[in-house]
Amino acid sequence: MHTNKPIELNGQPIAGGKFPLICTPLVGRTLEKIMAELAVVLPKKPDVLEWRVDFFEQIGDAASVIAAAVAIKNEAGEIPLLFTRRSIIEGGEKIALNEAQVIALYTAVCESKTIDLIDYEMANDAANIAQVRTAAKANGIKLVLSFHNFSYTPGLETLTSKFLTAEQLGADVAKVAVMPRDLDDVLTLLTATRAASKKLRVPLISMAMGPLGAITRMVGGVFGSSLSFAVGASSSAPGQVPIEDLNTVLSIFQKSMGAK
Repeated sequence: MHTNKPIELNGQPIAGGKFPLICTPLVGRTLEKIMAELAVVLPKKPDVLEWRVDFFEQIGDAASVIAAAVAIKNEAGEIPLLFTRRSIIEGGEKIALNEAQVIALYTAVCESKTIDLIDYEMANDAANIAQVRTAAKANGIKLVLSFHNFSYTPGLETLTSKFLTAEQLGADVAKVAVMPRDLDDVLTLLTATRAASKKLRVPLISMAMGPLGAITRMVGGVFGSSLSFAVGASSSAPGQVPIEDLNTVLSIFQKSMGAK
């Protein structure tokens, strides 16, 4: 019955094994704006922070990126930091770097050990994924391999296979996010989450985006999703729920379902 797999760092589950974790995005375009976001977000006590570096104006300067990561970590204390360059193809911001430069940035950031987890899209070339995986593993960084479809929701078998592919490619965490066109698509995403959670040896994250998908951010943990993204200051994807509201909903579910 219990197929929940918590995300771990250094052999210990994040936030004492809380399930699901709540992650809030940082999308400031400058370090000053990121620090302002943190001032709003940190009092709300997220379990994880995601820095969407594709929003960062100085993404082309590895030294500036690392300095910003250090500043974020210094401010955030023990809260783990997930480092993400979301590609424009999968819903991210347009950046001036080519993929080889992104890989170089990822490697430098991993080697700086200023982050705890790193997200890379499994649609990338296998050689690139291998490079990111090697850099992450060598430096004790957890690798999230992700798949996003902002247009529609693929079928159940396709979604389930995406989770499995992430694990086969060496992910520490498998992530799938899709856009539903109706409630049947929402059910498909939740069914795939449940099915994959029974098969995978690694934790998974799933969500349907947009207004229809908002419910998956609230109930995803029931079906096996180990983390939900919530708005602390600014949203990074459609359908994200304010962290206060998500905490309330999760607390109600946990009490109702007998969680201790």
